[in-house]
Parts: sequence; C-alpha cells; structure tokens
Amino acid sequence: RREQARLRASVLEEDTEPWQKEPQFSGLHRVGGVDLSYSKEDESRACASLVVLSYPDLEVLYQDCRMVPVTAPYVAGFLAFREVPVLVEAVQRLQQEEPQLQPQVLLVDGNGLLHPREFGIACHLGVLTDLPCIGVAKNLLHVDGLVRDELHKEQVRSLQRSGEAFPLTGASGKVLGMVLRSHSNSSRPLYVSVGHRVSLGTAVALVRACCRFRVPEPIRQVRHPWGRYSTP
Repeated sequence: RREQARLRASVLEEDTEPWQKEPQFSGLHRVGGVDLSYSKEDESRACASLVVLSYPDLEVLYQDCRMVPVTAPYVAGFLAFREVPVLVEAVQRLQQEEPQLQPQVLLVDGNGLLHPREFGIACHLGVLTDLPCIGVAKNLLHVDGLVRDELHKEQVRSLQRSGEAFPLTGASGKVLGMVLRSHSNSSRPLYVSVGHRVSLGTAVALVRACCRFRVPEPIRQVRHPWGRYSTP
C-alpha cells in the first residue's frame, strides 16, 4: 500500500503530448498494447505480450511474446506487483532493439484509476515506463460504491450507438472512468480509465478510434503462444 501511494503521487491525469490535442490525433503514429496471459496448465507461467500498431491504419509493426515465470502470488488490488515487472521488461526490450517503434501510448488490458487506491496496472506501468497509458477493462471492478446493479445495467442498455459513453462516478464523487460502447455490433461495454499522462476524454476517444470490434486492436492483436488472440 505504501508503494502504491508513493507511485500514485506521480500519476498525471491530463494530456501531456502534442498529439493528444490535435484533431483526429494527427501526430499519433504508434499505439501499443500489453497483456499478460496465463497458461491454463500452469499458472506459474504466463505469456507477456507487447504489440505496436500503426495509427490510424492499425497495422502490426512489432510483436513480442515471451513465456515468463510468475512468482508473485495474486492478491486482489495488487495485481500490478505480479504483472508489471515483466511488462516493463518488454517495453525496455523494444526501446533497446527497435527504438524507432516505441509506442506513443499504451493500451493496457486492465484498470487505471478505476482501482481501490486509484492505482491500477495501467497507472503502475505508466509511471514506471513514463509512457502515456490507458486502462481498458472488459468488466466493472466494484470499487468506491460502484456495482453492476440494475441501474448500471439500465445505463449500459441506454448506450445505443458506437462511441456513446457515461461516467463512472464513485460514492466519493470522483469520476473514476467511463463506460464505453465501443462498437455498434456489441452491446457489452468497455470500462476505460486514465493510466498516466492522458485525460479521460482523450482516453475514451482513442480507445474508440482503435476499435474495429469490441476490444481495441492494440489489445485484441496480442497473440499468445497457444495460438489464440485476445478475446474479441
């Protein structure tokens, strides 16, 4: 908790890059996605994956998928301590081997400020790499009074068109993220939250712009060694 609080103080919740302020993000050329996927046979081993896509074409420029040992136990609220070290290593390999392909922003399969201590994996990775990061989760994390109750379900059903969204306001009164209908063919929303060096509005707009299907391409294109892509 002390380490999370220390690093949380470094999180920037606003746009810091020129491309974030440009129409259609005209200065953005490379978008990354990261994920850690566990082997069904042995949960002490996982595939740490990083992909970089061109923007706005969303074509794969770089892929790194490596099986790694996972030694830290899973503890709710502290997932980043289990997963971030190997994801940081993946980013560092890219910076050393193909520095011209470094992503200008990372989409993370997980949460950012939408977290019990407002410091999810997207925040943790962002602070340690100093890259803009966005949390993109497929399910609602029940924090600060947020629950997937009937009111929440009704709000989700009210999202009729691709790009429509509503804020996730906790009992504290703080907006922790946005619920986004990312594609017209899927009624299941995404839960977008700030990780680091990006505003919530920019995060939502970019996630939507990266969606050919429900899940944004930088995360969907993460490929695992057992021959499947991330969940569509």
